Amino acid sequence: MFKAGVAQIDISPETGLELAGYPHYPRNNTGVHDPLFAACFYGFDGKTELAMVTLDLLFFSKRHVAEVRRRVHAVCGLREDHLMISCSHTHSGPWAAGRLDVESLEAGKEQPHAYVESLIERITRIVAQAKNNCFDASLAYGCELCGAEQGVGGNRTMRGGPHDPLVSVLAVKDKSGSVRGVFTNYTLHPTFIHEWSDVVTADYPGYIRLEIARHAPDAVFGFAQGASGNQSSRYYRTGESFDEAERVGTLLGKAVWRVVERGEFREDLTLAAIRTTIEPIIRNFGEEAELEERVARDRVVYEDLYARYGTSTNREEYYLWQNANLKLLGSEDQLGYVKMQNRGVQIELLRDERPAEVQVFRIGDCCVIGLPGEAFVEYALYLKAMAGYPMVVVNTLANGCMPGYLITPQGYCEGGYEADTSMLDVAFGQKLIDCALDTIARCPVDETR
Repeated sequence: MFKAGVAQIDISPETGLELAGYPHYPRNNTGVHDPLFAACFYGFDGKTELAMVTLDLLFFSKRHVAEVRRRVHAVCGLREDHLMISCSHTHSGPWAAGRLDVESLEAGKEQPHAYVESLIERITRIVAQAKNNCFDASLAYGCELCGAEQGVGGNRTMRGGPHDPLVSVLAVKDKSGSVRGVFTNYTLHPTFIHEWSDVVTADYPGYIRLEIARHAPDAVFGFAQGASGNQSSRYYRTGESFDEAERVGTLLGKAVWRVVERGEFREDLTLAAIRTTIEPIIRNFGEEAELEERVARDRVVYEDLYARYGTSTNREEYYLWQNANLKLLGSEDQLGYVKMQNRGVQIELLRDERPAEVQVFRIGDCCVIGLPGEAFVEYALYLKAMAGYPMVVVNTLANGCMPGYLITPQGYCEGGYEADTSMLDVAFGQKLIDCALDTIARCPVDETR
């Protein structure tokens, strides 16, 4: 008999705590627009138990994941390598990992340690609660399409470029038939709410939560981010606003519920878990003087475009200066990293996120892959094609955030903010994906189907 457990807890920060997500635009929150949650989904097939935790946060450090796992094992006995923790990547929540903005690093700013300690304690509590209060259950999983074609989002570095429109869903019912938990994975940056906002919000996943609550008011909802390193609503939204976040979140929520409604709920599921660690390859950014010149060139381009189009309401003109701004920020980050390394300044993202971890959960014939950091969508599409499972879910920002984007070789050649700001070498992306496929191949298969 399959058993499941679900639990959630509010992880919204207190007023005044700094918001992450737009690090070059410091913001201290003035209150909560909609709450942030940690949600836990626990499963037990009679032999193996697994737990997945989703956090409405930008990042959650690998170092903190290790501490949660240690505490959870001490409290309720769950194996440390059978717990996966991933983030929604909201850009309007608090810091919970090393800083990545050069200005703050140079100023000696750190993540909020008191909040992080409270967060670790709360995550530990809900994992134990989900396990200790588990119930006889059935589980269904499936996918629905909702992407660029529906005006939701797609490739943000190349208009019409590769994207992943799959809304992936796992849902749990109890013996009475009530939906008790809904886990959703989708590939889209939660950046409808931009640097102009100083309130706490889950962005569009918060509106998915509201849509699910209309159908199942008591269900726990958790959102995990797909490979959205180069995916956003940039070319598909009409503006950066809560109205647009609601529009997209509601559309996605309806897609999620369609999966739940037609789901084949099973009680004969078997579970398995496996993980591998791999040392990241850190790139060489070059010499400080060369980077100073690049920053100066990028600043001239940006300032010229902003002078011409900075107040324009035309979206195409907005893209011109905003893309130039991102290019400048990336160049500034590269220069800052080199300066800090030359001066012996510690960078937490380099220290706390190594080695990288690849984690694979098998739930029936659904494969959930946990990858650290922000991956370009091409990597996830490749994994989904090659993994050999009917349903493959790629949870990014899982068990750590990595020192930068996981970028394709083409992405490095084309340049831009993601390529410029990442500390990861071009060779590491394929190395990590090869490691993931090897890990998947070593995961025990489901013998019941």
